[in-house]
Amino acid sequence: MTLTTSPSQSQFTSAITARFDALAPLRLPPDLRLTPDQFELVCAENRDAVLELAADGRVIAMTPTGSETSGRNSDLLFQLQTFARASGAWKVFESSGGFRLPDGSIVSPDASLVRLDRWQALSTAERRSFAPLCPDLVVELASPSDEGPRGVSALRQKMAAYQANGARLGWLLLPHEQAVEIWPASGAPQRLEQIDVLEATPEFPGLQLQLAEIWAG
Repeated sequence: MTLTTSPSQSQFTSAITARFDALAPLRLPPDLRLTPDQFELVCAENRDAVLELAADGRVIAMTPTGSETSGRNSDLLFQLQTFARASGAWKVFESSGGFRLPDGSIVSPDASLVRLDRWQALSTAERRSFAPLCPDLVVELASPSDEGPRGVSALRQKMAAYQANGARLGWLLLPHEQAVEIWPASGAPQRLEQIDVLEATPEFPGLQLQLAEIWAG
């Protein structure tokens, strides 16, 4: 099912969405395909829903994380924010911030960095919407289960998409294995195990993650 833009956008949104009830998942037809603009309207009508848009127009409903993963993500963000403030050259984004990638998908990494000059080059309208760029650094935290959009298999597909859309570096953190997959700007990922400190590539001078603090949850 592909929806075309109708004369009345309000009719479009009311036809496929109702006010989101956090106790009941948002249900959409499996063959539904949306444009990025239509997806933005759906998100505006369902502000409590956590949604992403695949490059082919599919809507992906993201499940809430467990408390342990949430704690790890908070520590990850703290470390990135500390680096960004000391550097003065980066903008940090957390998991609720969406980005419109060049392939038309709209995604929300668990954490990301955007070079400050790239962020400042955006218009006010672009900043208030889904920023039309791929972050320079993307980080995803895998859940222990391989099922659903937060499982390792799904996240590896996302990491490949980030890479294809221009990310300079990607980190896929695997807390249950205490391992990291490093996705460079191009080429195959590298897996590191049993390391205490994760150092970024030269494009991010001085950036390190203290992994033991993140693994602790």
